[in-house]
Amino acid sequence: MSKDIRIRKGLDLKLKGEADKIIVDAPPSSIYAIKPADFHAVVPKLILKEGTAVKAGEPVFYSKYDDKVKFSAPVSGIVSEVLRGAKRRILEVKITTNGSDEAINYGKLNPSDANADQVRSMILESGCWPFIIQRPYSIIANSNDIPKGIFISAYATAPLAGDPEVILAGKLEAFQAGVTALNKLTSGSVHICVGKESILKNIKDAEVHTIKGPHPAGNVGIQIHKLDPINMGERVWTVGPEDVAIIGNLFLTGEFKPERTIALVGTDVKESDRKYYRTLVGANVNTLVGTVDTNNTRIISGDVLTGVKLSNDQFINFYHNTVTLIPEGNEYAFLGWMPFTRNHVPSNAGTSFSKLLGGKRMVDTNLNGEDRALVVTGEMEEMMPMDIYPLQLIKACMAGNIEQMENLGIYEVAPEDFALIDFTNTSKLEAQEVIRLGLDLMITEVG
Repeated sequence: MSKDIRIRKGLDLKLKGEADKIIVDAPPSSIYAIKPADFHAVVPKLILKEGTAVKAGEPVFYSKYDDKVKFSAPVSGIVSEVLRGAKRRILEVKITTNGSDEAINYGKLNPSDANADQVRSMILESGCWPFIIQRPYSIIANSNDIPKGIFISAYATAPLAGDPEVILAGKLEAFQAGVTALNKLTSGSVHICVGKESILKNIKDAEVHTIKGPHPAGNVGIQIHKLDPINMGERVWTVGPEDVAIIGNLFLTGEFKPERTIALVGTDVKESDRKYYRTLVGANVNTLVGTVDTNNTRIISGDVLTGVKLSNDQFINFYHNTVTLIPEGNEYAFLGWMPFTRNHVPSNAGTSFSKLLGGKRMVDTNLNGEDRALVVTGEMEEMMPMDIYPLQLIKACMAGNIEQMENLGIYEVAPEDFALIDFTNTSKLEAQEVIRLGLDLMITEVG
């Protein structure tokens, strides 16, 4: 049964640089990359070596700890480079395109007529499985698990994040096929959370919920907490809305075609270029932004709260639908510690007139302060809509106290749920990093 959700805690950061709701084709990238770093806790084992010809949809490497989970090439071409780091760790597998549209065809399959084993097998063989993320731990789902529910968040509240309603334009048939397929893999229901007016309200084989409220209302972890909280030993899967359409397209056409619609946003993007660009997973960021002076501009794959810093010639994160360009915070204000001197900076604490003036604000990467031994009681709780104690959970993670972490809700959270705490906490604590380390400890010790 559908349920309406109202989130009251949180904060909407209204920033300048939003993308126009226009979709255009991005210039084709000559090189694409699959980056193991995008898949947390995955140790890759190469299938194809440098110099090997590859077809779109052909597996390039698999997970060491779950060899059924494969990672496929987004395009056809040549495996031109396997970039390695310390201890020969694989950092990137680069594929240079040959202009061919040659692709592996896995055969069409009507998800309504297929059983769970057929659906699971097709998703695994094609390389679509990495789109399925498991909670707890926010890692790629175990291929043998049966989750108690699958959640899809089609409500974006992160600053300047790509709008799922725009991203899914023209993809409703594929999205529906993807939902039907995923519904075969759970013992419970597929849950889709949308805004008040949504093109997804009539999707079948799922429970569609209306959600309203400030960020982080759009985070899938908040939606799981409100609809079907995770207890010890339980598994819930999450899938991004465009990733559902990619899975659906696999069943409709038999081909792995990881199309990615990217919102190019931020104040350092020309206003005429702030649009949605249709490309493929693993595209070079320069195809969207050109060559950027990274001394003065920060390229971010993702949104400003949770994204990853990129340099020129690097590649967009596997899961991201947003690329953000904002100024580097390399200019410091004289007497910047004084209140009411930097009124263009968003301020939740009321130390800037921007809180009274309203409107959209321009931000840079400046932290506006340094680490400090100061914790304000009740500050973090205002940014956390979950029924947990965020400060105490962070302390338990820092101490490595597994029993306390379990009691305080570590199974329900992911780093992105603490992004607003990173932004607003007075101590400048890197809460997302602490939670990620805590989750990694739980994977090692509990599994």
